[in-house]
Formats: sequence, C-alpha cells, structure tokens
Amino acid sequence: MKKWLVNSVIKIISRIILKIDKSELKKVPMQGPLIAAANHVNFLDAPIIIAHLHPRPTTGLVKKESWDNALHRFLFNVWEGIPIDREIADFTAFKQAKQALENGKILAVSPEGTRTEDGVLIRAKAGISLLVSQVDVPIIPIVYYGHEKFVENIKRLKRTPMHIRVGKMFRVKFEELRKNKETMQAVADAIMMEIAKLLPENYRGVYPEGAFSTEGIIEYLE
Repeated sequence: MKKWLVNSVIKIISRIILKIDKSELKKVPMQGPLIAAANHVNFLDAPIIIAHLHPRPTTGLVKKESWDNALHRFLFNVWEGIPIDREIADFTAFKQAKQALENGKILAVSPEGTRTEDGVLIRAKAGISLLVSQVDVPIIPIVYYGHEKFVENIKRLKRTPMHIRVGKMFRVKFEELRKNKETMQAVADAIMMEIAKLLPENYRGVYPEGAFSTEGIIEYLE
C-alpha cells in the first residue's frame, strides 16, 4: 500500500512539473527478471522510472550516500533500493541484486556510476560487467533526456519535457569471453553503446557511433 501511494504521488507531481514522453515503456516486459541499464542524468531519473513502471516490481543499485538524506532514505526504503559502495567491488550489494533478480524484479543499474547533470554520456565503470557475469538474465537499455534543464525551467515556472526511450533486449555472451580487466571494461562499453544508440547525437558523449565494438559481446533477444 505504501509503495502504491508513493508511486501515485510521484506520478501526480511529475505531471505538473514535467511533460513525460513515456510511450516506449510498453516495451518493458511485465514479468521475469530483467536488468535495466540506463543513463543517469539527475535526481529525477529513479523516481520517474520506478513510479511509471509500477506495478512491475522494480529496484536498483543506489549509492549508499543516498541514505544520508531523509527523503531519499524514505523513498529508497519504500522501493527496497540496494545500497552500493561505489569505491569497491561491493559483493554484499551484488548478492542483494542477484536475490532481487531471482525474485523476478527489474534491477535498474547505471553503468556510468554517477549523475552527469547535463545528460551527456561519460565512460562506464566496469562494475556492471561483474554483476552481469554472475547472472544470466536479459538486459534492456533505457534512456532519459531533456530533463537536464529541469532546474532552469522550474525557476521560470515552466514544465520540462522528459523523453524516455527503450531499446532491444540483449544478453552478454560471457561464455565466449575471458574474464579479465580489459574484457570487463569492454563489456561495460558495449552495454553503454546500446544505451547511446537511443540518444540524440549531442548526448552520446564518449559513445558516438562506432566508438566501441559490441561484436562478440552482445546477443539480441527476441
């Protein structure tokens, strides 16, 4: 009941302050374990995607510092967020993430590991590769853009357009890869290339078309 109420309130507020283009969320399967690999622009990303995917059970890896803020602590406790220490290979967080997937949830992960604020992609960290290597579940790329101008617009009492795009589901062919440091970064970059495909060129940053190869790494699913 609490989760339904929180998500409903967020949807109402988001309709007031944003113009959300969310039609592509229908591409997200309504059941089964799934990793949602997404870009990370600002504080709006997680509340918007979790609220609008409801009632689909959704959680995410969230920097542990978020629990220092009372509002964030309340929200991420309601959403059963998984705190992660971004400075280490946080195996406790990975264990909780694997359990969430075993329970059939969507696990939202940002390969970039931090907000960009301007929406322009930065180089992924290899942490997502370690997680993906331990779970064989579909990955779906999701992007958001436009809402990087939210603070500027809200000061002028102007609603901000927020676009959400969803790509093709895929898996990483780890059985064909050697698990070393270089491979882990290559996998993270390949996942980011799937994210970059969904964005207008001016948001792709270090992932323009052809910047990194996905050949031999990505396998698309029906």
